[in-house]
Amino acid sequence: MIEDKVLIVGLGLIGGSYAEALTNAGFQVGAIDRNRESLDYALAKGIITEGTVRPEKEFISRYRLIVSCLYPNTFVEWIRTCQDLIAPGTLITDTSGVKVPVVYEVQRILRPDLEYIGAHPMAGRERSGVVNSDCSVFKGANYLVTPTSANTQPAIETCKELGRRMGFGKISELSPEEHDEMIGFLSQLTHCVAVSLMTCRETSEMAKYSGDSFRDLTRIAAINETMWSELFLLNRDVLIHQIDMFVNSMEALKKAIADGDTETLRAVMRDSSQKRKQFEKN
Repeated sequence: MIEDKVLIVGLGLIGGSYAEALTNAGFQVGAIDRNRESLDYALAKGIITEGTVRPEKEFISRYRLIVSCLYPNTFVEWIRTCQDLIAPGTLITDTSGVKVPVVYEVQRILRPDLEYIGAHPMAGRERSGVVNSDCSVFKGANYLVTPTSANTQPAIETCKELGRRMGFGKISELSPEEHDEMIGFLSQLTHCVAVSLMTCRETSEMAKYSGDSFRDLTRIAAINETMWSELFLLNRDVLIHQIDMFVNSMEALKKAIADGDTETLRAVMRDSSQKRKQFEKN
């Protein structure tokens, strides 16, 4: 049975959105964040019931379900330094956008009377901070759970139920390795493309000329450089492979254009259109 009290560690955009979704679902939500203004905002909005800027045992030990919304490296360090403050039997999950470097390290250093299972909400915004949080971004979105052999079935089911309670549309289970390979393509590569489009030439005068295509393709180029640089580097081998694959595809397209190869261009476009339709159908 899922706990009715949840502790959010890190009350930024995702942490705030989690807090709002869980409060709306009937949970009692507490939070830890080093920024007092973030806690005060969340308390004033009623999305948490209590909060603290310092990790204290008296506060943390009241919760048996903890969600880390910290950046990956910060989460690992938080576990390393704060796990002695957590009550035995507590289940810990997270929202990190990369899993292999996080999941196995946390499970390696974690006390044996605690359990951690990775999760990743496939939703967010380009803005940061709890003031921009909005749990509506979870409605119908994908939620990924990344168990390992160290996880128990009750923990896996609790993690999935947490996603369902927050309104996610599809709950998927995959290994940390499968997660990082998939996210390297679906999320990290797409951010690389958007950043490259915005920076490959001067664009300051282009707003008055651009249409929907450029705006849509570069929406995610307004990027949190601290978080995304960390994600890119933690998943570098996978991401470099995905970038190479994309560059090869672009080179093939470039060659067809340079050669005036209409048939190849049309064949690639037909393939693209068919795959996009199937993507939308799924």
